[in-house]
Amino acid sequence: MKPNITTIPISDLFAQTEGCPICRMYRMLEEQYTEYITGAAMMAPDVRVQTNKVGFCHRHFSMMVNNGPRLSNALLLQTHIDELRKKAFPKKETDAPDKKNLAAIRENAHTCYVCDRIEHDILHLLATVYVQFGADSDFRRQYAAQDFICLDHYALVTSSFNKKAMDKQTAQEFFRVTNKLSKGYMDTLYDDVTHFTTMFDYRNAGGDYKNSKDAIERSVRFLTSYPVDENLK
Repeated sequence: MKPNITTIPISDLFAQTEGCPICRMYRMLEEQYTEYITGAAMMAPDVRVQTNKVGFCHRHFSMMVNNGPRLSNALLLQTHIDELRKKAFPKKETDAPDKKNLAAIRENAHTCYVCDRIEHDILHLLATVYVQFGADSDFRRQYAAQDFICLDHYALVTSSFNKKAMDKQTAQEFFRVTNKLSKGYMDTLYDDVTHFTTMFDYRNAGGDYKNSKDAIERSVRFLTSYPVDENLK
């Protein structure tokens, strides 16, 4: 399959093999969007209307604050807080918040402009993955060479699958490889975690841990799509 503007990002992502390729896809999008929000989007009124309304989750707020200009972050917060404070509190100080007030607070806790954009865009990227898998034998080898597909993204990749992107035989190959990358990896994790626990038996003192020493960390990464955060104590 001849590379084009839609396939090049996918080929670059799958040229790497460490970890989950869909996690890499997600990281690429969130880095692009958090940079965009505190950069070019500052002058895009339609984007500002949306960010004022839905705000950002803690993770993407953190990325924006840590990597973006402080003035941009302050301006985003100024207009977002201004809109939210009009919806989250009763007009009279002596009144209790009503259902609309409480709904606005709950919505703010569970909405994020960056998450929404990623959820939309990642489906378009996956559509290209399916087309490439169906048309390009080199890409099929790249796909099969991945370390694993994490549990959450296994559900995404399989539930979003477009059967029109490839013939029946190739689709069967796609699911065989995808299941191996997820279920096969989970089986390995189970064996490694199990072996790790047995090493605490006094009868195995001085024994070989094999590949189990980092089984806990690898399991968390597979189950949650994120590595263990060493900053959380």
